[in-house]
Amino acid sequence: MLTRREFLVTAACTVAAAPLHAQGQSKVRIALTIPSEATGPHMPVDFVGLSYEVQQLTDPAFFSVQNSGLIREFRALSSTGVLRLGGNTSEFAFWKPKPDSPEPEHPPVREVIGEPKARYYGVTVEAVRNLAEFLLATGWTCIYGIGMGTNTPARAAEEAVSVSETLGTRLQYFQIGNEADLFDRHLRDPKTWSAKTYLEEWLTLARAIAARVPAAKFGMPDVASYVSWLTEIADQWPSVQSPPRVPTLTHHYYFGGPATNPEVNIPNLLKPATMQKVQDTANIAAAAASKIAARVRMTEGNTCYRGGKPGVSDVFAAALWSADYSLLLASNDYLGVNLHGGTGKSVANSVGGSLPGDALLEANGETPQQIAAHPHPFYTPIATFGSDYTLEPVAYGLKFAGSFSGGTLLKTEFSAKLQAAGVNATAYAAKLPTGQTSVIILNKDAGTDLEVELDFGRDVSGAVETEILHAPALDSREAHITTSTKTDSLQHGKCSVIISRAAGLRLTVI
Repeated sequence: MLTRREFLVTAACTVAAAPLHAQGQSKVRIALTIPSEATGPHMPVDFVGLSYEVQQLTDPAFFSVQNSGLIREFRALSSTGVLRLGGNTSEFAFWKPKPDSPEPEHPPVREVIGEPKARYYGVTVEAVRNLAEFLLATGWTCIYGIGMGTNTPARAAEEAVSVSETLGTRLQYFQIGNEADLFDRHLRDPKTWSAKTYLEEWLTLARAIAARVPAAKFGMPDVASYVSWLTEIADQWPSVQSPPRVPTLTHHYYFGGPATNPEVNIPNLLKPATMQKVQDTANIAAAAASKIAARVRMTEGNTCYRGGKPGVSDVFAAALWSADYSLLLASNDYLGVNLHGGTGKSVANSVGGSLPGDALLEANGETPQQIAAHPHPFYTPIATFGSDYTLEPVAYGLKFAGSFSGGTLLKTEFSAKLQAAGVNATAYAAKLPTGQTSVIILNKDAGTDLEVELDFGRDVSGAVETEILHAPALDSREAHITTSTKTDSLQHGKCSVIISRAAGLRLTVI
């Protein structure tokens, strides 16, 4: 049986208006005209991505063809995604070319609360070989992270040679260092560390790799929050002699954190001001990228840093956030989005050994059984429950946005128009590779339904396919995408749809 929310969205795709809500319930009506020309950015076919800690490779069976459950969920998310390996733990990895290779000496590291402890581990040939087979089985490619914090140019180059030969065309590029803008906390001298000293050190490592792997490409600087580093590096780039190949500038993004911060909540996650800050960051990043003829990718991020917040990161609100966030970046010509996740152990190690969200659940009186029912980490797109894997709500939002992959976005003022009408909603349109026009409307408003008349032009006719992103409520521990087709919906190029509160709709003229 259809729920009320499912009925409102699916039954509304007709010329006639859907049944009105009960008295006292809010609804906003608005008309949107779909542009006929696809003049916006192209959304790459591999826009969708996930990010994992390099430390995940210490279990060679994790990214391997034997891990059929994980392969299934990767494929369910995207058939052409990008796996990024990096994270805080990457700074304590060392290349172990043989099983009996000795552990190298390591430089001293300051121990700081909230930063990963200096737990060193070897990345083996077996793990990289299994990774290559995993990528082939999923259809994904890889951004491979090589440590900078405690590494040497010689070891970095040796690892790069093996990785390049093993991954082959599945390797997109190397990333050297993770969140180097925060190295002054525990890995470098805070008195001297800067974007300039970072670039000098990065060039030493990159050139050592390029000398052994002439075709090597790189993404950088992979900053945590200081997006101004992108501008500083782009301004310095013309002075770099024979620079390594850098087709992509990269940065991270987390809405807020940690879990104990009361400002990390559903209303703040979904409010328009949150996306305006995302737009401000995108403006800076895109301007920097244009100076060096590169594009931008958000290579690590999610809702709440340090493992996520239960009740925010692992519920349906995160699906609406990730769909909107991804499409906003796509409309700013980003190459893609990599949402961070993995196993609870690897992410906990990356933030000092424990997840703040666990302490929050214990303080709220949840039992061990209730705590185990949450994904660990709480923000992970693909959760691990014993030997089972499952897509979490935040992944459904990424998948929903990824339906535009390979298409060209249509430049619109839809989101501004919707918000001017008094509803917290956004909308995007694209011309798909098939030539079909598709529209995504995300109603993030918890109290207002939205009725939209879409005008595709009088010469447009045909059936429409709808996909609905939905759940019983914003704080539901679930998300669903429901598909249906209607053959008699378009009349003179127009179609009326209703998107109920806290739901998303994708409509495609077929």
